[in-house]
Amino acid sequence: MSSDSPHEIGRRIAACRRARRLTQTALAEASHVSYAMVRAIERGVRRPSDEVLEAVADALEVDPSRLRTDHVGTERRVHQALPALSEAIAGYDVTLGAPTRSPGELAEGIRTAVDWRLAAQYGRIAPVIPALLGDAIRYVHTAPGAEHSDAARMLVSAARTADAVAYKHGAHDLSARLIELMRWAADRAADPLAQATASYVRAETFFAARAHAVGLVAMEQAIDSAPPPDRRTSAAARGALHMRAAVIAGRAQDAAAADTHLAHARQLSEQVGREGIYLGTAFGPESVRVHDVSVAVSLGPDHADRALRAAAEWAPSVGLPAERRSGFYIELARAQDWAGRQAEAFTSLRMARAAAPQHTRGHPWTREVARNLRRFHRSDAESLTHFAHWVGAV
Repeated sequence: MSSDSPHEIGRRIAACRRARRLTQTALAEASHVSYAMVRAIERGVRRPSDEVLEAVADALEVDPSRLRTDHVGTERRVHQALPALSEAIAGYDVTLGAPTRSPGELAEGIRTAVDWRLAAQYGRIAPVIPALLGDAIRYVHTAPGAEHSDAARMLVSAARTADAVAYKHGAHDLSARLIELMRWAADRAADPLAQATASYVRAETFFAARAHAVGLVAMEQAIDSAPPPDRRTSAAARGALHMRAAVIAGRAQDAAAADTHLAHARQLSEQVGREGIYLGTAFGPESVRVHDVSVAVSLGPDHADRALRAAAEWAPSVGLPAERRSGFYIELARAQDWAGRQAEAFTSLRMARAAAPQHTRGHPWTREVARNLRRFHRSDAESLTHFAHWVGAV
């Protein structure tokens, strides 16, 4: 049984409906659910079944886990999609004919999937990304010369979006293959910014393998190869690489290198001037501040106070992508747990879940902190037990 009450689920559905300026009648029509059912759900009188919840979520264009936090349809959709993703990229260097959609339709589909990635809505990505990826590969092979670079950049974005689904759900071998596809496409685009993006994502393979020292070397080589930061986009690309290098240096226990890369990222964020999405990556002053916490946590328990100082009296704005906000609260919870501030750690985990339920549920540090809290923190025990069950910590 869900730990969310029917009233909580109903309140979330009503809030999403109003945000989309839909009436209850319009939501009923769009979701093919009766008006009486929609009304009863929003009032908290009825708890929606999985089928009804998914129909309503599709009509509202949100992932079901935003409406009911323990919804497991995401995992089902993702695991069903993984074999199709593997098949789609098995022969990426082989020409198989024209894509099934026009370049404009393909670009629009990829843009939508990228928006879902930034919002950590992996359950929405999973059913559509294998076909998008297959079409992007076909387009690279068949695009006229004038369109070839654009086609290759589309493939970089599609492969990155597919990688988010694989990596966040533990399919690290598939993730590594998707990253190699990104690098192949970036080279075909002959675009240094696309290559910088591929290098940024490649850091995941070093995190997954715990190969932090070699990962730091690879990131520093990517920074050296990145375009000069003479435009906002190129400055953001270089700044994002510095953020990644700072975190991987922290995990390599190289505090000096971590601080140096953070300082470069901060300087570039001031040059960029405002937070934004550049080449599919969030970068700006807020992102650098999030990475202040991330680096401190990467350095280990002895640096918990540093993480807490970095987060003191500050929280990421709702304009920051949901996945990044969720990551901030997960890492803050880890530092709070180390510092013996268990009540605050549990509050941070709940903030992470509110920002991005799928990302929070799949993050190994969420489970680690939840287990620790359940062992040593007894207040609010019922809510904590529900949360621990939700993340699979028990």
